[in-house]
Amino acid sequence: MGWEAGVTLAVLAGTLVVLARNLAGPDAALGGSAALLMALHVFSPRFPAPAAVAAGFGNEGLLTIAALFIVACGLTETGTVSVVTRHVLGHPRSVAGAQLRLMTSVAAFSAFLSNTAVVATYLPVVREWSQRTRHSVSKLYLPLSYAAVLGGTCTLVGTTTTLLVHGLMLETRASDPSVPVMGLFTIGAIGLPITLVGIAYVVATSRWLLPERREAHATFANPREYAIEMMVRPGSPIVGRTIEQAGLRHLPGAYLASIERHGEARVAVGRSEMLRGDDRLVFVGAVDSVVDLRAMPGLEPATDQVFKLNGHRHDRCLVEAVVSNTCPAAGQSVRDSRFRSRYDAAVIAIHRNGERLALKIGDVVLQPGDTLLLETHPHFLRHHRNSRDFFLTSPVENSHPRRHERAWMALAVLGALVAGTASGPWTGLSVFSAATIAAGLMLLTRCCSVEQARRSVDWSLLVTIGSALALGRAIETTGLASAVAHGVLTTLDGAGPFAVLVAVYGATLLCTELVTNNAAAALMFPISHAAAVAAGASFMPFALAVALAASLGFATPIGYQTNLMVYGPGGYRFVDFLRFGGPLNVVVGVITWLVAPRVFPF
Repeated sequence: MGWEAGVTLAVLAGTLVVLARNLAGPDAALGGSAALLMALHVFSPRFPAPAAVAAGFGNEGLLTIAALFIVACGLTETGTVSVVTRHVLGHPRSVAGAQLRLMTSVAAFSAFLSNTAVVATYLPVVREWSQRTRHSVSKLYLPLSYAAVLGGTCTLVGTTTTLLVHGLMLETRASDPSVPVMGLFTIGAIGLPITLVGIAYVVATSRWLLPERREAHATFANPREYAIEMMVRPGSPIVGRTIEQAGLRHLPGAYLASIERHGEARVAVGRSEMLRGDDRLVFVGAVDSVVDLRAMPGLEPATDQVFKLNGHRHDRCLVEAVVSNTCPAAGQSVRDSRFRSRYDAAVIAIHRNGERLALKIGDVVLQPGDTLLLETHPHFLRHHRNSRDFFLTSPVENSHPRRHERAWMALAVLGALVAGTASGPWTGLSVFSAATIAAGLMLLTRCCSVEQARRSVDWSLLVTIGSALALGRAIETTGLASAVAHGVLTTLDGAGPFAVLVAVYGATLLCTELVTNNAAAALMFPISHAAAVAAGASFMPFALAVALAASLGFATPIGYQTNLMVYGPGGYRFVDFLRFGGPLNVVVGVITWLVAPRVFPF
């Protein structure tokens, strides 16, 4: 081990301090560390510094995640996410119930699909679900990642790490016929109990160990409330359902004030009220709630002015505009001012000093200072940002209507992705290939636009993962990881097979938390095989220990890609992983040590 390993160890220690003390974001901390190592040329001669860093950002797993963001964008823009939220996850009343529903479904999918694919697909689902159930995303994102990691240990195809170990076993078997091979559910004999105990651990302890952090936009929410009328479209899926069944009972930041049916208004509507076609529903809530209502299939704005606007409705957005005292429409009703014709914008709600306006939108006489919620085209902002007609104009984020008519297409693409990923080990189709094809189909079928797809990619996350891979490459190529692993096993020279098994698991886990799961498995596999031969024991429990320890890294965000995927969006800090995932590492390690020798004797 030369000076490069020492420098790498120092940089790694500094990075962990920066992350632990929350001195910089994960993208800045890890990106700066990778840049520093590249500047110092701290990589092996056979793998130069620029090539190592470039390999991190050109990694197939990283590119797969980028493609999956576009797939998730197509699912979100077509409203498919809302369907999954309502029908699969439901509306649990407690955080524990939400975590249990989420983790069981994610673990089941991850047993046969790529962990990163499952997490990337679920990220927007959980975000919308948390808003609907009013649970903090920080209570759900980390359980989402952990469930994907746990579920991946139940089958041979659940994670690339297990497939890698399986391939190494087949390769070693050519020179050592005593090396066994794994079947589809061999690892599940240990992975299934680990998954069940892991889910129970998360549900039981997250109340105390997992922080509850609200997003900045939720903490500083817009206090303006609007009264908006929505109409139930005849023939839509919500016709014939009750208010609660349609998901209109527990809306975040809004409530159903009344229903108008055949000219008769009904207030204090009960949850068992049945919805009918052409019902006019009056909701009161903040602007974010209006966005959620517009995203619900079966509801559309009650004002017919929306349907008279030029252009396709999917290209429109919501804009808030404050009427100025020089606005030509001030002092006139919305209808008499010919607002839609004048501005190519439809007024769908009005806020006036906290006063709820009971009149129809067209009959409201506009006054200076009124805040109008408009459905219009993006060009409205360009034309009227400095106009004398309005004091202020601002867009409402993610307010364009959903493409519900293409939901079936998005589901078909998702189904093709699932089928391609699940059959990959037999057909040779990689997860990256399947994800790239699915992303292209989302664009070709217009489930999302190119601009929407570009905005959906979390570039800071990609920088974080790419930098972490480059840092792991430095730890591996400088000999630091190998020195640590050999050092741990040397201290147990001559010990019994059980002690060696514990040491193999611990050394692999340490490498996983600091490097990457696949690198840790590749590094520790030959070491564990040599240790099993030296101890005169069967190699199967040692191979499974390597596969499990390389997959089950919970104590650091860089231990597994799915941890990095939820790190920033969940608002977590480095210590959150250590406090919540550290005990889980111990729990699953103990289960492996106890179960592996019993199911597969030494």
